[in-house]
Amino acid sequence: MKQDLIEQAKAVMRKNDCGTYTVPTHGLYPFQWNWDSALVALGFACYDEDRAWTEIETLLAHQWEDGMVPHIVFHKHDDGYFPGPDVWRTGRAVPTTGITQPAVAGFALRRILDRSSNPERFRERARAAVRKIHAWHDWFYRTRDPQQTGLVALIHPWEAGRDNSIDWDDAFTRVPTDGVEPFKRRDTSHANPAHRPTDEQYKRYIYLVQLFRSLNWDTAKLHDASPFRVVDPGFNAILIRACSDVADLADWLGEGQIARQSRDFAAKGIAAMETLWSDKLGQYLCFDRVSNTLVQGASVGGIMAAFCAIPAARAAALAQRVRALAEQVEYLLPSHDPREPGFDSKRYWRGPVWLIVNYMVADGLRAAGETAVADQIETDSLRLIDKGGFAEYYDPMTGEPCGGGSFTWTAAMVIEMLSARRVAA
Repeated sequence: MKQDLIEQAKAVMRKNDCGTYTVPTHGLYPFQWNWDSALVALGFACYDEDRAWTEIETLLAHQWEDGMVPHIVFHKHDDGYFPGPDVWRTGRAVPTTGITQPAVAGFALRRILDRSSNPERFRERARAAVRKIHAWHDWFYRTRDPQQTGLVALIHPWEAGRDNSIDWDDAFTRVPTDGVEPFKRRDTSHANPAHRPTDEQYKRYIYLVQLFRSLNWDTAKLHDASPFRVVDPGFNAILIRACSDVADLADWLGEGQIARQSRDFAAKGIAAMETLWSDKLGQYLCFDRVSNTLVQGASVGGIMAAFCAIPAARAAALAQRVRALAEQVEYLLPSHDPREPGFDSKRYWRGPVWLIVNYMVADGLRAAGETAVADQIETDSLRLIDKGGFAEYYDPMTGEPCGGGSFTWTAAMVIEMLSARRVAA
């Protein structure tokens, strides 16, 4: 049965494979997304290492000169998506957006090489990729941590990947809607509008795009200019984990300076994460840099902190949070605590389960010795596939598939989870 599920997942990945990159799903997301591609590469690596490398290399080929890796690469024209290149206007030869996404590529690269039967075959490709990924990490700490706190901030909710999270609600009230150019959404023609962000949220998303565009996409200016500056523990945990993994890869490659800088980034970040801890909620919280306050919300962003090497006591507390959430839902891991105001079991990042989050949280908790909870998260993930197929995300109460269908990174996570279990067995 496991092999049959893997074959089904491969079929989804083939369906969305455009040769050198994948789209998350046709129609709803017709371009290459940043963290999607890095996580999809993990699935490819289980059966086609060269294709995995190509996925990451295609993404990194569109890195900006300052080091940023954009969140979308618009390889081909497709007017079925909004906002497209005509809205972003970043001036690239191959159009891209002007913001970024979670820096998971360094982790993916490390895992692909760790599992390779012949890593030496990829040494020079690894060297080129590591240098680019490190330049991206360095860009984060230069442009998104101007006070050198050890933690970087988001300047747009789309950067977190958790677009409409309840974590952003208060900070988003500072983002105006006056002067937003008229637009027509395309996402609601591909997916149920009740599963998507609201029109009011979209106006604020576009306001920020227009603001950054007015600054000619000078990424050195965008942090201080944005009325939305939020430190997300999950986003930072991914970056910290990637820095640690890049440090180990750099050691293998003899890139001593990259190794030292990457370890410094990771160590400083781990220490700074303590400023986000909440004893009351038993998890990490987001921090609003504009209001200088912790965001009092029990979202999955605070649990995703388990993905990096947080102290053992913190990992144990997060495992307990997951156990508590398991009592509230049928399927782990909801993107927000069902007991909190604003929870919506079907609306994007305000409640639904995402398999990529499940994978990262389970991976981090397993590394911390919290094996039983990690197993429970993975078991629920596979139950969701049995219930609703390879959907974009799922209702944690019913398992109903939501958003887009035939979703690439969902398929990749299934391959990764099942392949890892097979290796462990």
